[in-house]
Amino acid sequence: MSPHPLSGKERIRYSRHLVLPQVGREGQERLAESSALVVGVGGLGSPVALYLAAAGVGRIGLVDFDTVSLSNLQRQVLFTEKDLGLLKVDVAKKRLLSLNSDIKIETFPTRLEAKNGMEVLEGWDVVLDGADNFPTRYLVNDLSVLLGIPNVHASLWRFEGQLSLFGGEGPCYRCLFPTPPPRGTVPSCAEGGVLGVLPGIMGSLQAAEGIKVLLGIGKPLGGRLLLVDVLSMKTKEMRVERDKNCPLCGESPSMTEPMDTEAFCGMLPEEEVGSVRTLSPLRAKEMIEEGALLLDVRQKVEVRAWRIPGSFWIPMDELPDHLDRLDPLKTIVVHCHQGPRSRSAAALLVEAGFQDVFILDGGLDAWAQEGYKTL
Repeated sequence: MSPHPLSGKERIRYSRHLVLPQVGREGQERLAESSALVVGVGGLGSPVALYLAAAGVGRIGLVDFDTVSLSNLQRQVLFTEKDLGLLKVDVAKKRLLSLNSDIKIETFPTRLEAKNGMEVLEGWDVVLDGADNFPTRYLVNDLSVLLGIPNVHASLWRFEGQLSLFGGEGPCYRCLFPTPPPRGTVPSCAEGGVLGVLPGIMGSLQAAEGIKVLLGIGKPLGGRLLLVDVLSMKTKEMRVERDKNCPLCGESPSMTEPMDTEAFCGMLPEEEVGSVRTLSPLRAKEMIEEGALLLDVRQKVEVRAWRIPGSFWIPMDELPDHLDRLDPLKTIVVHCHQGPRSRSAAALLVEAGFQDVFILDGGLDAWAQEGYKTL
């Protein structure tokens, strides 16, 4: 007998699953005994968590240190306006338990890092990676391979989505992307934009793949990368081969423990930014009014959408070749959409000999939230 025999209530709830030959009573009981860890409770994590909970996955973990902001509501369907400012994992737990009170939800309101990652991921049957940045994607991949956990990965870019299954006998994320893109060259969804419905589509596919893994049914996406373009409503599939020289899953792996993926991806920790200081929007506004140059390092499409009046624009990917357009003796306040690219730009300026460089903390988002003028 299954350690989790279905109750009469559960037979009604999951009746549409029970009539599927590939699931049935045995499969539904297996889901109730299964566990899934969702990394990132945002655009992808919202539909993933909702559908895992609705499907009856017995134990669901949620990893996210962020709070709900107004800009999330365009695509993160777990949250409402009443949740602004609250921890995402706390809101998500309450919402998921209201959907299905028979499951267990564990929350991890922390940033996933090499030093805590093994402890967070250990013991889960599958991990679903909905991270929106390269360091976390590489870290989730590395931890999953080291712990032997299937990793269902999805990512987004404007109108396009990618989905694959990494680990096991197939390739890992490093086989597909051995090295990350140069820092500042690939904007995040916050910086480059994303159609609000796209995370719902890709997150639903991600949840489906996770449920298939838990049930052991169908044809998994290991060794295959699914590409979805909602503008053309076309999909295509690419083969992904396992790299025999991969340092993580190759024939002679050299990685035996988690690495600092932020350093690997060129993300500078605070202590390495040198003499760069961070300014609140209020202090930045005061310094600009006193004559400081406000340097906008976002892409052209972002600047066209909205900008701070009087800002001087050089996109991050062109900055190294246009330093001569800036006065090294002038006070410079750097900003992007939310902060990451401005840190990289500021570090570049300091390395080039600029003496008085500051970062607008929180970028254009923080400036606008204070009610300061934008165009």
